[in-house]
Amino acid sequence: MREYYPLLIAGGIIGTVSVVFLIAYAMIRNKKEALGFDRTMKDGEIVRRLLVYAKPYRKNFLFVGFCMLFSIAYDILSPLLVGYIEGMVKNSFPLSRLFVAVGGYAGILIVSLVSSYIQAIVLQRTGQRILSALREDLFRHIESLSHAQLNVIPVGKLVTRVTNDTNAISMMFTNILVNLIKNCFVILGVLVAMLCLNYELTLMILCFVPFIVLFTVIFRKFSRRAYRKVKDGTTDINTFLSENLSGMKITQIFNREERKMREFSERNKKLASAKQQQILVFGIFRPLVYMLYITSVLCLLYLGGKGYIDDVSFLGQTLTSEVIVTFYMYISKFFNPIQSLAEQFNWLQSAFASAEKIFTIFDMKPEVVDAEDAIELNEVKGEIEFRDVWFSYVPGEWVLKGVSFHVNAGDTVAFVGSTGSGKTTILSLICRNYDIQKGEILIDGIEIRKIKISSLRKHFGQMLQDVFLFSGTIRSNIVLREEFSDEEILRVCDYVNASSFIRKLENGLDEPVRERGNNFSAGQRQLLSFARTILHKPSVMILDEATANIDTETEVLIQDSLEKMMNIGTMLIVAHRLSTIRGADNIIVLSHGKIVEQGSHRELLEQKGKYYRLYTLQSHKERLQGA
Repeated sequence: MREYYPLLIAGGIIGTVSVVFLIAYAMIRNKKEALGFDRTMKDGEIVRRLLVYAKPYRKNFLFVGFCMLFSIAYDILSPLLVGYIEGMVKNSFPLSRLFVAVGGYAGILIVSLVSSYIQAIVLQRTGQRILSALREDLFRHIESLSHAQLNVIPVGKLVTRVTNDTNAISMMFTNILVNLIKNCFVILGVLVAMLCLNYELTLMILCFVPFIVLFTVIFRKFSRRAYRKVKDGTTDINTFLSENLSGMKITQIFNREERKMREFSERNKKLASAKQQQILVFGIFRPLVYMLYITSVLCLLYLGGKGYIDDVSFLGQTLTSEVIVTFYMYISKFFNPIQSLAEQFNWLQSAFASAEKIFTIFDMKPEVVDAEDAIELNEVKGEIEFRDVWFSYVPGEWVLKGVSFHVNAGDTVAFVGSTGSGKTTILSLICRNYDIQKGEILIDGIEIRKIKISSLRKHFGQMLQDVFLFSGTIRSNIVLREEFSDEEILRVCDYVNASSFIRKLENGLDEPVRERGNNFSAGQRQLLSFARTILHKPSVMILDEATANIDTETEVLIQDSLEKMMNIGTMLIVAHRLSTIRGADNIIVLSHGKIVEQGSHRELLEQKGKYYRLYTLQSHKERLQGA
């Protein structure tokens, strides 16, 4: 009995470790919902949707599967060849047999390496193409979302979806799936080879399988939680950076650097803690599997050595030195894939979690879409009509309440009112950035929901108070990917007075534009937005407080540009300075979502109503400032 004490000790150690992990597993099992790492989308649905992107490359994957057969063959045959060489060299043998055996081993090794290299190259290229297609579709879908939908999704979260989460899916196609399949076949092939070689030793090794399965199941629970925490922490960091880097000037103005640093530090520590938990999980799992591997090797050497020395056979199987050597190699090739399977399965779950987040974005149905019978609008005269329009951003909180007005083609109409009266909302509704809840909006007598969105917006030019310029050049920001000659661009810049500063720049139209155009003044950015709008020849122009916060010198240029643009087509203006809209054909005064007055500048002054009070108050302030 004493001769089996080493085996009993090994079994006792493994059993104790198993009990400890079972207790840990039971403690977190009921906290699953609180930890928030379970997915709601089924794996089958995720796989089905991902296969849509993989389907065009099925020939590539079939070729990879063919190459994989050679590396599987090497894993199964190489231990047999080494065992054969061991059995041959312990007795007298012709040298030619050794050369043949070593050459055979080298041959299958070279074929395996070459096939693995080709497999990796094909998979990486295929994975990058799938990744590019997925990213393009995701970005295109984000572009189709309405303003209301984009307002509720943090920019950092969208950036994470397009970058980090798509990378996880790319890894699934380039590495995880193929290795999962390969490891399954290797385990199966090695097991069959061991059974054919020696029952006794194979049964001994199979005694460790239940413990491997147990550790793997427990590892999955802990690792899935760790993966989800890392992903959530990464998303949180990206969201924080996206918002705070854009608002860094405000942080500096109000001297809030230390506070923002503390907030960032908290998020950074949270992500670091999640990363450490992930490392800890793998740091425990890998040594456990390695412990099982070493224990199985020790048992192999103990049973094999004892059987070989005592000339013991079991179930008709004789233990020889070549059998022991072959099994020693097979144990490594049996345990390594099992360990890899557990980790790859969790990477697969991580990829599925990323895919679910991406498909959650895909599943957001655009709120503003074309009607089935929507028409293409080739020409717009500029006649606009609101008929009893009601609109709210939040259900029940009406921003517009039964608004009705008519704009003749070619007229200049200004909207005046206090903050929150609905001025900017009206302009957004005309471009169909949002859909109204009640009433009708007509363009040239056609209800805008019966016009294709792209066709509708093509005829509108919007100039906002906060001008957004993209990184690039002045030219790229004016043309926005359309093809225009330098002569056309400069003619438009002259028309809106933008050439007054463009010609002074060293590179002219090719002058670099930094992020959000922060190397230009607010007035210069506004003039560039005018040029951009006029170049695309809109039928209706929209100005949303375009002259607010502009210096006096630039305002003169902008005012001159506005007077010129009034002759191009219909113009809708939200005015901050009432002195800039005196020439408007119609001025609509709004209060709490309703129209309270409308008429020309002179007519409204004669009525001595709300517009008169606003104009008088503003004129008085301007006189005081001038004094």
